[in-house]
Amino acid sequence: MIGFLRGKLVHKAPPLLILDVQGVGYELEAPMTTFYNLPGIGVEVTLHTHLVVREDAHSLFGFAAEADRSLFRTLIKVNGVGPKLALTILSGQSAEEFHHCIHNNDTQALVRLPGVGKKTAERLIIEMRDRLPEAKPSETNSATPTIAYAAGNAKQEAISALCSLGYKPLDANKMVQHINTDNKSCEDIIRQALQGAVR
Repeated sequence: MIGFLRGKLVHKAPPLLILDVQGVGYELEAPMTTFYNLPGIGVEVTLHTHLVVREDAHSLFGFAAEADRSLFRTLIKVNGVGPKLALTILSGQSAEEFHHCIHNNDTQALVRLPGVGKKTAERLIIEMRDRLPEAKPSETNSATPTIAYAAGNAKQEAISALCSLGYKPLDANKMVQHINTDNKSCEDIIRQALQGAVR
């Protein structure tokens, strides 16, 4: 099992990123909660990782905070929740917000996430309630550098990322349509889109 990776960030296109670890490029999938806290390209970063081995693929998932990896590992133990859906849940809500939904039986907030229907939301609440520890403050650093992007490119990247997270193309377009994308990074646009989606 690969517990963590420390290397230079060479590519990021949510939900995919690539780390150069001593000349080896590791491709990882990460939730948006991790992308919000990533530094700029070329900067060294350490990510907690989880490896999923299947017959047809080996998938590596990366997390900026140990709490997010722990929640991911707990989520994929729930019947009907695979790594992709767990990643989508972590992208749409912080660990603290998810804890709040579970402990307050808030199925409505959960079903707003793509891929989570009423039955899945109810199953998550039932199975996760006793598995979740007390919510702790996020370990990630929110004071990350902001990078200016060309609005058109960042907007298209954001739409593509939302589609990768399970949103339909039409819905993804609607989610970013009202956002002022001037000088905003792809991550910032996605953050605003997801915040609007869960309200």
